[in-house]
Amino acid sequence: RFAVSVGYWKDPYIQYFVRQAKERKAPEINRGKLACYYARVHGVSYLIKAFLKKTDCNCQIVNLGAGMDTLFWRLKDENLLPTKYFEVDFPMIVARKIHNIKSKPPLSKPIMESHSGDSLLIDSHSLDSSRYSIVGADLRFSSDLEEKLRKHNLDIQLPTLLVAECVLVYMTPQQSANLLKWAASTFPVAMFINYEQVNMMDRFGQVMIENLQRRQCNLAGVEVCRSLDSQRERLLLNGWETAHAIDMMKVYSFLPQADVKRIEGLEFLDEKELFEQLMQHYCICWASKDSSTL
Repeated sequence: RFAVSVGYWKDPYIQYFVRQAKERKAPEINRGKLACYYARVHGVSYLIKAFLKKTDCNCQIVNLGAGMDTLFWRLKDENLLPTKYFEVDFPMIVARKIHNIKSKPPLSKPIMESHSGDSLLIDSHSLDSSRYSIVGADLRFSSDLEEKLRKHNLDIQLPTLLVAECVLVYMTPQQSANLLKWAASTFPVAMFINYEQVNMMDRFGQVMIENLQRRQCNLAGVEVCRSLDSQRERLLLNGWETAHAIDMMKVYSFLPQADVKRIEGLEFLDEKELFEQLMQHYCICWASKDSSTL
């Protein structure tokens, strides 16, 4: 929300989910973290839009651990909605999101506009329209997850894009492996995008882990975040045919230079080294499984 408010990228919908922070963080945290968020938003968005264009939007997106994400509304504004867009998160998070949607017309109106057919279903832990569904489920139990998605008209024959941003790292390696295996075995044509930590075994990574532990935040799956190779291996070992992983410094170097120059002018940063270290400790991975050579 803060990054959007100072102009890193445009998101007219985040204001309806997240209140503006009253205080600014220290400049080096701000600039380094905000540029990392900027690279994450653009990098993930680039892959999502490439998938939508390849399929002419005749596909479905399953956003795992979606939280207060606003992607559905932004895609609708760009006429890039898939056939169906699903979000999954814990029931408590889903209940909060549904409450916001019901009480804010700028959020509910686009859902109604894209809806066709029978009446829209909505209760405290799920929302189901013809183009957009939110499902309350625990990602650690894939049979329960699949059952709930199918109730909301998941079509396993459609090309499917699954997105997980800082989600798998909170599960044990076995739990995330089960989720990846389920996705790879369920959809004949699919892509998986994962954004999370990497290179966590060096000193900088250990300090990150210690800081999170002090805030009672345990990264149960951190051992898979050893390296870009370990991130790729996990995908290949769990049924995906191709897998790629690049750190966020690499992503940052691929972004349009004019835009990078613009965001670097938003806030002064003289701690370049700290920024680069932070960017080298996050990555985007993507894997595919493609029976129809899409």
